[in-house]
Amino acid sequence: MDSGQFRECAKATIEMLIDYYENVDNRNVLPSVEPGYLMKLLPENAPEEPEDWKTVLKDFYEKVLPGVTHWNSPHFHAYYPTGCSYASIIGNLLSDGLGVIGLTWMASPACTELEVVTMNWFGKLLGLPEEFLNCSDGPGGGVIQGSASEATLVALLAAKDKMVRTLTQTNPDLDHDILKTKFVAYTSNQCNSSVEKAGVLGSMKMRLLKSDPNGKLRGETLKKAFEEDKAQGLIPCYVVANLGTTGICAFDPLHELGPICNEENVWLHVDAAYAASAFICPEYRHLMKGVEHANSFVVNAHKWLLVNFDCSAMWVKDCYDLIYAFDVQRMYLDDLKTTAKIPDYRHWQMPLGRRFRSLKLWTVMKMYGADGLREHIRNQINLALHFAKLVRSDNRFIVEPEPSMGLVCFRLQDGDSNTKKLLENLTEKKELFMVACTYRNRYVIRFVICSRLTTKEHIETSWNLIKGETDRLISPDKINPKSQSISTIDHFESINICEKSK
Repeated sequence: MDSGQFRECAKATIEMLIDYYENVDNRNVLPSVEPGYLMKLLPENAPEEPEDWKTVLKDFYEKVLPGVTHWNSPHFHAYYPTGCSYASIIGNLLSDGLGVIGLTWMASPACTELEVVTMNWFGKLLGLPEEFLNCSDGPGGGVIQGSASEATLVALLAAKDKMVRTLTQTNPDLDHDILKTKFVAYTSNQCNSSVEKAGVLGSMKMRLLKSDPNGKLRGETLKKAFEEDKAQGLIPCYVVANLGTTGICAFDPLHELGPICNEENVWLHVDAAYAASAFICPEYRHLMKGVEHANSFVVNAHKWLLVNFDCSAMWVKDCYDLIYAFDVQRMYLDDLKTTAKIPDYRHWQMPLGRRFRSLKLWTVMKMYGADGLREHIRNQINLALHFAKLVRSDNRFIVEPEPSMGLVCFRLQDGDSNTKKLLENLTEKKELFMVACTYRNRYVIRFVICSRLTTKEHIETSWNLIKGETDRLISPDKINPKSQSISTIDHFESINICEKSK
């Protein structure tokens, strides 16, 4: 493909994408394909001869697109949002066009420095303590990881290394390998699966502690777990607090957990992958009260902030904790010699190479502005409240728990089996997509405002689909008063939540 062909193909591709977004609400959210459909349509071997770009786009439209689940459909209400906007696509196009691999500052100075700038911008918008920012006088700073999964694992590995260094400072004869077998990590049983997976990958026991009836991990529960493990000769090392759990979007009280972690010199990592984007609106910042106690904090800009995957923003209070854990030197990676505070990001992450991801964060922040991003968040929260109002207008339904951010959980009063059947029937028709979880031992359907294209009219259309399918299951005047009571349980366990982009 030469420059002339690229110009033609790029224009055609952009027109195709614009047409897709403008008409995506006319498509079913879920595709009507069977497993293996694409493997049957495409040849077993790569083409020997080059194909015309028109053929490629034709194959995409006729063979690939029919098998796509439309995450940007206004009727996609599953999981959590995936960020997508024209502004972000422009940033991605620029990044791909430059083809930068940011190994070091010298490998592309702008790649490193724009990341520093955008992470400072983002951290200030969220209201994070200044000590987390690169622009502070201390060793804190922000870095863009590929996902919250990566950030949680990076923090766990740094916590492990820091604990070894701390313990061997007072007792240099301690065996590092034996020490590591005693380390324990802690989180809520409402955590995302990626948190538990970090324990597996990082070879650290991960205890899933019982949350309270509202899905929160309380301070007394964590303190008791520390005491239990220390009595057995184990060493508390790492805690992951959740601001916006996967199932019901519950918020752990950092002001309770933080002081306990600080007292025991335990690393506190805050997983706020979805909900923290709302903290750009000052009225929601009370939900991160106690964040000053944390060692690290992560939010996925690629979830709710209109930035396309992957762009997971992670801040640390002391970047040297990452550097000590990940620093591996090679002569060919010898880099900048300066007194300026410029990070060598290869020591802040697991991979060596890194894409120019800050470009899309930069283009989104510039093209929307802080006010535009706040308007987006507030609008989606208001849409969720509107949906909750519609559900409550029908006495066959219960909304529980209370709506949180852009999430509304609801169920039929008539019992879990009918609630489950309702979701199955709706999914089978493919016009609307939601998933389920459990709350207080009851099966509930999660309805999340996901697409930036969603309007009040789309919400009402989705509600009418739900209501219509419910009419087929239950007569509009049928209510079972006994089913209105809320059962209590000893623990929660989110089910049927296939977490995206974690």
